[in-house]
Amino acid sequence: MAPPPDALPGGRKAQAVASTVTENEHARPEPPDPAAGRGAQRRPEARPPGDASRRPGYGQLLRSPGAWTFLLPGFVARQPFAMLTIGIVLLVEHTSGSYGTAGAVSAVTGVSMALFAPQSGKLADRFGQSAVLLPGVLVHAASVALLIALALGHAPLWALLAAAVPSGASVPQVGPMVRARWADRLGGTPLMATAAAFESVTDEFTFVIGPVLATALCTSVHPAAGLVAEAGLTLLGGLFFAAQRRTAPKPGPRVAGERGTRVSALSVPGVRVLAGAFLGIGAVFGGMQVSLTAFTQSIGEPGINGLLYGTFAAGNMLTGVVCGAIAWKSTPQRRLLTAYPLLALACTPLWALHSVPLLGGAGLLVGLCIAPSLITGYTLVETLVPASARTEAFTWLTGAVGLGQAAASTVAGQLADHLGPSTGFLVPLAGTAVAALVLVALRGRLAARASVQG
Repeated sequence: MAPPPDALPGGRKAQAVASTVTENEHARPEPPDPAAGRGAQRRPEARPPGDASRRPGYGQLLRSPGAWTFLLPGFVARQPFAMLTIGIVLLVEHTSGSYGTAGAVSAVTGVSMALFAPQSGKLADRFGQSAVLLPGVLVHAASVALLIALALGHAPLWALLAAAVPSGASVPQVGPMVRARWADRLGGTPLMATAAAFESVTDEFTFVIGPVLATALCTSVHPAAGLVAEAGLTLLGGLFFAAQRRTAPKPGPRVAGERGTRVSALSVPGVRVLAGAFLGIGAVFGGMQVSLTAFTQSIGEPGINGLLYGTFAAGNMLTGVVCGAIAWKSTPQRRLLTAYPLLALACTPLWALHSVPLLGGAGLLVGLCIAPSLITGYTLVETLVPASARTEAFTWLTGAVGLGQAAASTVAGQLADHLGPSTGFLVPLAGTAVAALVLVALRGRLAARASVQG
């Protein structure tokens, strides 16, 4: 084995450096992924030695100092996004007998979350994550408890909708906060792209565990058990995550714009384009949840709903793991423009399938197509948005998923009630098809901006 370059004298050292540069050029014929950070290109000597510098992996990421102190509580505390809406659908449908009513309550919850999530991100950027999380998890637990009590008491629809507003508005934005911690610690290094993939995989894993757990509790223990577990996990995980102050980004004033006003992440054109794409992804989640529930009820097998949705989410997680392990040579913009139309195509046959095996296979295929779009979208944030607004940017994307999920739940519920359970599967197709057209038409806005800085 050849000695390291710093051990070679004079010209041999220069020759070794030149050889390394040539080797890297052959390994990556296209420009490096912008998500890896511009700083990493300017300071190659800061990269870890050996193959890890060219192919940073999950093991290296998880060995980052302090990573586990926020990863474990963050995983527990992000369960609301996976359990809340499906828990509401199952409970309200049980007490009201209407998928339309259940979808409406779930939709109000999702809309509230989508509208308030960016405000939560702004406050976290300005005052710190703990200052936002501590009151937030307490309000969320109390709001969900009120919603449960009203549903079990057969309260009128307006009362359920009123309780759904604070239940959604107070959902802790733990996922974006974890991403902001990674960006604060790893921004400008090759590990940043790996962290983005890891977080998307973690999100998808919650979509495997969350809906299956909520469905199992609601169908085998009590219709409200899924929401009870969701509120409890939110409270415990949120408080524990908020206590990890050492790894949180330092709060501070926002970057001022040209006229002295504070810069909003939504003012970045690329973020608006990504939010539209994530609305379509939310339509897939919401449409699949309601439509699978309606389908399994119609065939008299409600217990397999969790299995079917878990299969869909497992496909999502599987491709997420693969995407994070690949040393991509193409740009994230090109990857997104390739992956998103494939997602729309995969949603096409869902409405025409009427057997459990075929629907399970098609759901798996749809899941396999989601993760590449999600991962690439989150990766693009680092190249589009200043560091001082990234938590807000992440919450806009997360909120867009929630908003799309809420709208899809409402429409799919109405279709299932009036036209049959399979018609709800048209919602994921319509949402992704429209979003794909917009994404292709506005693809120029996804280019990295030279003005982006911390």
